[in-house]
Amino acid sequence: MATILSTLMKKVLFIILFSFIYIGLQAQEGTSTFNFLKLPISSHAAALGGENVSVIEDDLTMAFQNPALLSCVADRTLNLNYMVYMDGVGVGSAAFSKVINDRSAWAVAAQYFGYGKMKQTDPENNILGEFSAKDMAFMGIYNYDLSDYWSGGVTAKMIYSKYEEYSSFAIGVDLGLNYYNENSDFSASIVFKNLGGQIVAYDEKHEKLPVDIQLGISKRLAHAPFRLSITMPMLNNWQSSYTTDGEKQKFGTILLNHFVFGLDFNPSDNFYISLGYNCRRANEMKIDGSSHWAGLTVGAGIQVKRIKFGASYAKYHSVGSSFLFNLAMTM
Repeated sequence: MATILSTLMKKVLFIILFSFIYIGLQAQEGTSTFNFLKLPISSHAAALGGENVSVIEDDLTMAFQNPALLSCVADRTLNLNYMVYMDGVGVGSAAFSKVINDRSAWAVAAQYFGYGKMKQTDPENNILGEFSAKDMAFMGIYNYDLSDYWSGGVTAKMIYSKYEEYSSFAIGVDLGLNYYNENSDFSASIVFKNLGGQIVAYDEKHEKLPVDIQLGISKRLAHAPFRLSITMPMLNNWQSSYTTDGEKQKFGTILLNHFVFGLDFNPSDNFYISLGYNCRRANEMKIDGSSHWAGLTVGAGIQVKRIKFGASYAKYHSVGSSFLFNLAMTM
């Protein structure tokens, strides 16, 4: 029975994954809504450049990056996350995972993005009062090990936004596939993020979700405590982009924008230090010819018995730095 289920799951997942390749490639980003979904929830992924879909760790937050990575997470893990984004903005999330059997697991999660109070004005700039704005997402993740090397996962998302009297509701899906060879400590993944669309639009016009097709590899060095990662995000969007100064970028820069580099230093199984460089972020946040270290990220994590803590630094906007904190406990 287990063999039949494994074979069926493998066929269904491959059909779904590659059926969406055409859809994803046609879904050029352009203008999209619910862009808070682009921000990482994982401090480890944030430290590796903000985009990583292939690191194999007992880390529930990495399943937000790629649902196929849920297979690495310990049973009954509770996770809490908080991001210092900018003044007046609150960003938090929580998740819980449960192992079903030797080959499958599930998790539930919620994400909140509150923009605080804003002044409401009329066309003549007269202040009428205040209003609040917020984004929320509720997620269910399912993972199944297709074989000793392959794992697949699906994340279903219910997404809700409310800006003053305007509100929107959408349904999205992430599809992930991971290959991992424990002997060589090599991992490779492909992920289709935010497939779906708005059910209820803010106004009459329905907008796209921020679809993102990503490829990633991670490889631990054989005789040194280092792991290298290369991730290619936004493979469905090769359009020209602009810097903060409004300068149109050349093809070579556009190509480089699809690379995120990460390096882990793992002196032990209970501690890591990570560095990353996000080429797109560095190029698009240039001001007066300088990125002001916008693409550089750094972070660290430590485990003490059943408690894990991770923290990272990055810049997602030109007005300040952001810090992301993860706290996890195996119950």
